[in-house]
Amino acid sequence: MARAGGGERRGAMNDGTVVLPWLVIRQDDNGNRYRVGRYATKAEAEKIADSLDEHGHQRLYWVERLSANGTAR
Repeated sequence: MARAGGGERRGAMNDGTVVLPWLVIRQDDNGNRYRVGRYATKAEAEKIADSLDEHGHQRLYWVERLSANGTAR
């Protein structure tokens, strides 16, 4: 599921909770940022961000990974 440190794989479950460390973030024309969703893998998050970028809106989408303490990097 989630990749830590450039390639190490972790399980999908961690003490009974799902690990979703990859975020898709959107920034609008005014600079406001919003979390669009959380995903288990970087590839999944990038696929969503790419599909949203294709709509031609004046918005910017990107992928961030949550750190171990739960903050986006």
